[in-house]
Amino acid sequence: MADAKDGVMTTDETSNSMPSLRSGPLLTGAALFAAGGLIALAGIAIGSGHVVAVSRRRIQAMEVPPSELAKLKLAQARAAALAGAGAWRTESAKRAADS
Repeated sequence: MADAKDGVMTTDETSNSMPSLRSGPLLTGAALFAAGGLIALAGIAIGSGHVVAVSRRRIQAMEVPPSELAKLKLAQARAAALAGAGAWRTESAKRAADS
Protein backbone atom coordinates (compact mmCIF):
# COMPACT_ATOMS: atom_id res chain seq x y z
CA MET A 1 0.00 0.00 0.00
CA ALA A 2 1.38 3.42 -0.97
CA ASP A 3 1.60 6.33 1.38
CA ALA A 4 0.13 9.78 0.77
CA LYS A 5 3.76 10.92 0.62
CA ASP A 6 4.21 8.97 -2.59
CA GLY A 7 1.45 10.99 -4.29
CA VAL A 8 -1.07 8.15 -4.24
CA MET A 9 -4.22 8.59 -2.20
CA THR A 10 -5.90 5.72 -0.47
CA THR A 11 -9.68 5.26 -0.43
CA ASP A 12 -9.81 6.46 3.17
CA GLU A 13 -8.23 9.78 2.24
CA THR A 14 -10.56 10.44 -0.75
CA SER A 15 -13.72 9.89 1.27
CA ASN A 16 -12.46 12.27 3.96
CA SER A 17 -11.86 15.05 1.44
CA MET A 18 -15.64 15.45 0.88
CA PRO A 19 -17.28 17.97 3.22
CA SER A 20 -19.57 16.45 5.78
CA LEU A 21 -23.21 17.41 5.49
CA ARG A 22 -25.16 17.97 8.68
CA SER A 23 -28.84 17.16 8.49
CA GLY A 24 -29.99 19.65 11.15
CA PRO A 25 -29.65 22.84 9.08
CA LEU A 26 -31.07 21.09 6.01
CA LEU A 27 -34.15 19.97 7.92
CA THR A 28 -34.58 23.43 9.44
CA GLY A 29 -34.33 25.04 6.01
CA ALA A 30 -36.84 22.59 4.54
CA ALA A 31 -39.27 23.23 7.40
CA LEU A 32 -38.98 27.01 6.99
CA PHE A 33 -39.46 26.67 3.24
CA ALA A 34 -42.61 24.59 3.75
CA ALA A 35 -43.96 27.03 6.35
CA GLY A 36 -43.33 29.93 3.96
CA GLY A 37 -45.20 28.09 1.21
CA LEU A 38 -48.17 27.52 3.48
CA ILE A 39 -48.23 31.18 4.51
CA ALA A 40 -48.08 32.22 0.84
CA LEU A 41 -50.97 29.89 -0.02
CA ALA A 42 -53.01 31.32 2.85
CA GLY A 43 -52.31 34.85 1.59
CA ILE A 44 -53.38 33.92 -1.94
CA ALA A 45 -56.59 32.34 -0.65
CA ILE A 46 -57.48 35.36 1.50
CA GLY A 47 -56.68 37.84 -1.29
CA SER A 48 -58.62 35.86 -3.89
CA GLY A 49 -61.63 35.59 -1.59
CA HIS A 50 -61.63 39.33 -1.11
CA VAL A 51 -61.41 40.02 -4.85
CA VAL A 52 -64.31 37.63 -5.53
CA ALA A 53 -66.45 39.23 -2.82
CA VAL A 54 -65.79 42.77 -4.09
CA SER A 55 -66.50 41.70 -7.67
CA ARG A 56 -69.83 40.16 -6.68
CA ARG A 57 -70.86 43.28 -4.79
CA ARG A 58 -69.93 45.49 -7.73
CA ILE A 59 -71.88 43.37 -10.21
CA GLN A 60 -74.93 43.34 -7.93
CA ALA A 61 -74.76 47.13 -7.64
CA MET A 62 -74.79 47.64 -11.43
CA GLU A 63 -78.00 48.92 -12.97
CA VAL A 64 -77.51 46.79 -16.08
CA PRO A 65 -76.05 43.29 -15.67
CA PRO A 66 -72.79 42.64 -17.55
CA SER A 67 -74.46 40.11 -19.90
CA GLU A 68 -77.09 42.67 -20.94
CA LEU A 69 -74.44 45.35 -21.32
CA ALA A 70 -72.43 43.03 -23.59
CA LYS A 71 -75.53 42.35 -25.74
CA LEU A 72 -76.19 46.09 -26.01
CA LYS A 73 -72.61 46.89 -27.03
CA LEU A 74 -72.66 44.06 -29.60
CA ALA A 75 -75.86 45.42 -31.13
CA GLN A 76 -74.29 48.90 -31.28
CA ALA A 77 -71.17 47.54 -32.95
CA ARG A 78 -73.22 45.62 -35.52
CA ALA A 79 -75.31 48.72 -36.30
CA ALA A 80 -72.16 50.82 -36.71
CA ALA A 81 -70.60 48.20 -39.00
CA LEU A 82 -73.74 48.04 -41.15
CA ALA A 83 -73.92 51.84 -41.35
CA GLY A 84 -70.27 52.05 -42.34
CA ALA A 85 -70.66 49.34 -44.97
CA GLY A 86 -73.77 51.06 -46.36
CA ALA A 87 -72.00 54.42 -46.57
CA TRP A 88 -69.02 52.79 -48.29
CA ARG A 89 -71.27 51.08 -50.83
CA THR A 90 -73.19 54.32 -51.51
CA GLU A 91 -69.98 56.28 -51.98
CA SER A 92 -68.53 53.55 -54.22
CA ALA A 93 -71.68 53.54 -56.35
CA LYS A 94 -71.55 57.38 -56.70
CA ARG A 95 -67.90 57.25 -57.80
CA ALA A 96 -68.66 54.49 -60.30
CA ALA A 97 -71.58 56.48 -61.76
CA ASP A 98 -69.47 59.65 -62.03
CA SER A 99 -66.73 57.81 -63.94
